[in-house]
Amino acid sequence: MSSSEGPEPKKPRTSSTEIQTLGKMNNISKPDPELRYKRMGFEPTPELRAEWKRRFGKEEPHIATLILARGGSKGIPMKNNKKLGGLELIGWVIRAARDSDIMDSIWVSTDHDDIAATARRCGAQVHRRSSEVSQDTCNSWVTIDEFARYHPEVDIIVDIQATSPCLHPFHLHDGMRLTLKDGYDSVFTVVRRHGFRWTEPKWGIQPFPLNFDPAKRPRRQEWDGEIVENGAFYMMTRDVEQQGLMQGGKMAYLVMEPEYGVDIDTDLDWEIAEQRLFRFGYHGRKPKTVRLVVVNIDGTLLDGQVQVSPTGEELRSFKTTDIVGVQQLQENGIEFRVVAESDNEVQRALAEKLSAKLEENCTDKLAVIDAWRQELGLEWKDVGYMGYDISDMSCIKKAGMSACPSDAYAAIQKHSHFISTYRGGQGALREFCEQILLQHSMATQEQSGDKVDYAS
Repeated sequence: MSSSEGPEPKKPRTSSTEIQTLGKMNNISKPDPELRYKRMGFEPTPELRAEWKRRFGKEEPHIATLILARGGSKGIPMKNNKKLGGLELIGWVIRAARDSDIMDSIWVSTDHDDIAATARRCGAQVHRRSSEVSQDTCNSWVTIDEFARYHPEVDIIVDIQATSPCLHPFHLHDGMRLTLKDGYDSVFTVVRRHGFRWTEPKWGIQPFPLNFDPAKRPRRQEWDGEIVENGAFYMMTRDVEQQGLMQGGKMAYLVMEPEYGVDIDTDLDWEIAEQRLFRFGYHGRKPKTVRLVVVNIDGTLLDGQVQVSPTGEELRSFKTTDIVGVQQLQENGIEFRVVAESDNEVQRALAEKLSAKLEENCTDKLAVIDAWRQELGLEWKDVGYMGYDISDMSCIKKAGMSACPSDAYAAIQKHSHFISTYRGGQGALREFCEQILLQHSMATQEQSGDKVDYAS
């Protein structure tokens, strides 16, 4: 069924006068047309504009992002407003939508004051949804439909899921190009999975395979896998939405690489998302830059274990790859310094080997690092810190980019931007250095004027 065959559009609940007032209050403005289509990778021809006129009744269709973020989340309470990697969850997708430069308006549909405040601070407008569409039993379409009835100026709705923080602007460009250039009425994101599926045994019937032949079990490289929705976004024309659908008319899907296809429903998903976010998340046009990295040497560079030799000497161990990671920071002009709560020969030797300033018997790490920051003319956002103990908490909270090993205290893990997959003294610092260098590389490209491909 083509999009022109849908039912008559539903009338908005608000009057024409009220709708015009809402438009003025929210200061809806068109993005730069040249930039919009350049971002999507095509130039609109007269024929294409004529087709848009037929489909939407205008040559420049209004594209609106809509993020559904109610306050009554059950799996993770208030997850839409919970900080992930230093930014509220909805903030990640609002940023991607804003920086895509193709949206006429960006909205968060919510019933909660705190989420509304976060949405406005991140640059989105707020649609205060009614209680009728805020119940646990309500599906996404009824909430989208309420928004559509209040906003008849919108021709294409891009429903972005707040639980997909690794969404990038280029994903939105690719999807909207399918909608505008290739004429699809609905576009949604999927991932490719290679799971062998079986039925669940019932009534004494044994399980049987659903998508493969056990006698000819395919190897991964011989099988394209299956296409599964990941819910990152659903683009739909108003005509499709008016049919009571989020997917309809001429349909297409966009395959997201698995590293970007993060979806958060449970606490375990949250931990996985935190691990991927620094490597694969979209950190804005000007990603974080760290100019000073400080670590609590015990539990990060050293593993925290002390062995005593027969002669009474204390023996400490470290991993050479961590040393290499620090040296790479220094080669890229990033200052590296160390704080320690005790004093011993091993940490002094390590600091000397790395040509790093060391503060021993440090009882107030925050004050020491603040003095270093001022000495170097930096702000706290330019400081990276890695710790593992409760005594590191103030520095973890203050640093622009914070991290901890996998065996750090639970409270430290909760407040760290990045949690390494390795233990302290076993590669955790090297992994943190890699994350910093990744952000440093992206920022350097941006400052030099080179095009940054956030998909790489």
